[in-house]
Amino acid sequence: MKTLQQDLIARDYNVNWHPYTQMKTARDIIPIVRAQGSYIYDANDKRYIDTVSSWWVTLHGHAHPYIAKKLSDQLLNLEQVIFAGFTHQPAIELSERLLELLPENQTKSFYSDNGSTAIEVALKMAIQANFNKAGKKKKIIAFKNGYHGDTFGAMSVSGRGIWTDPFGDMLFEVLFIDTPTLDNIEELKLFIDTHAKETICFIYEPLVQGAAGMLMHQPEPLSELMKYCKEREILLIQDEIFVGFGRTGRMFAANHLSESPDIMCFSKGLTGGTLPLGMTTCTEQIYNAFYSEDKTKALFHGHSFTASPLACTAALASLDLLLEEKTQESIKRIQDKHHGFIEQLSKHPKVLDARQCGTIFAMEWKTLQSTSYFSDMHDLLYPFFLERGVLMRPLGNIIYLVPPYCISDQDLDYIYSCILEALELI
Repeated sequence: MKTLQQDLIARDYNVNWHPYTQMKTARDIIPIVRAQGSYIYDANDKRYIDTVSSWWVTLHGHAHPYIAKKLSDQLLNLEQVIFAGFTHQPAIELSERLLELLPENQTKSFYSDNGSTAIEVALKMAIQANFNKAGKKKKIIAFKNGYHGDTFGAMSVSGRGIWTDPFGDMLFEVLFIDTPTLDNIEELKLFIDTHAKETICFIYEPLVQGAAGMLMHQPEPLSELMKYCKEREILLIQDEIFVGFGRTGRMFAANHLSESPDIMCFSKGLTGGTLPLGMTTCTEQIYNAFYSEDKTKALFHGHSFTASPLACTAALASLDLLLEEKTQESIKRIQDKHHGFIEQLSKHPKVLDARQCGTIFAMEWKTLQSTSYFSDMHDLLYPFFLERGVLMRPLGNIIYLVPPYCISDQDLDYIYSCILEALELI
């Protein structure tokens, strides 16, 4: 007789197609039946520490009772209503509270369903704002190696490569630049000058390029580049989908920067990982480019579940928890623990680089090949950690930690010890 675990695996393979997975060569999918705090449990009741916050979304841990209670109350009151021509208190309150935390130039919110759609909305805002004002600009600037999502607009402004090759001829043209440093900032300015009159916007991941391998850049050169673009009337789209809500050690990456963007995008940790939700905020100037007696100047974009009352309620509950003193103390505690571990790794012969930004830790494993998402190291490291009860999804030869804020020092120490063990055994 099959165990529950075996039964679920067999049934899953019969019907499901998993993301970012070559189904023919993939290891067995692991059925998860419950979760609590920093832990998820499979059908054999094996416990795993969720070091990646289940794809960077679960800020406060799984099955948080405060968020669950708020959702339960909302579910019995209003679960869904069309957001065209109607509104509701959770959406109003969430916009009010989020905008209060953002740079003061952000004045309006537009709801969508996830990170990719938040990016699509931002791009359409920028492009149509130019169109509505009879502008002739056509170009967009983005960082090399960027990742903004998997819909077509988001793919177009993301780094080109194996992920996007099948769709390459269908993606719109984008000008790609390096992330700014003190050494290349003047060169980047010259590039901006060359294309400024034709460029609508510059879209970027601030401080950390997550999917690219947790690549990190400094706030000062980025602020300088942002200022230079603004002076040349190039709109700034800041993708805070991964780095927002405390991940960088501050509430948003924006809090590290001296310049403010025109448009900002949010998702992932927005609801504490409970439900899908995307938000795109913008300045009054962007909003006013659409505000007209002419109905054709409206932003024609929407989703069936735009501003879901349930998702907005989860986001409000997550914000409550995020702003608590004990959560802010935990963010600082995780930062300090990562910093201490990086010092421990600094001279290890197998470590090419170890870095952090806030609660985000990354370690680049030295290999004979260059660093790559498709490095064979993933196939060695992923099962190594799973066997030890640690859920970690290496980006090729790059190990990273993006833990929920409720993770204990004991669990962090155990994870660090597993990494040290891997460095000795693999």
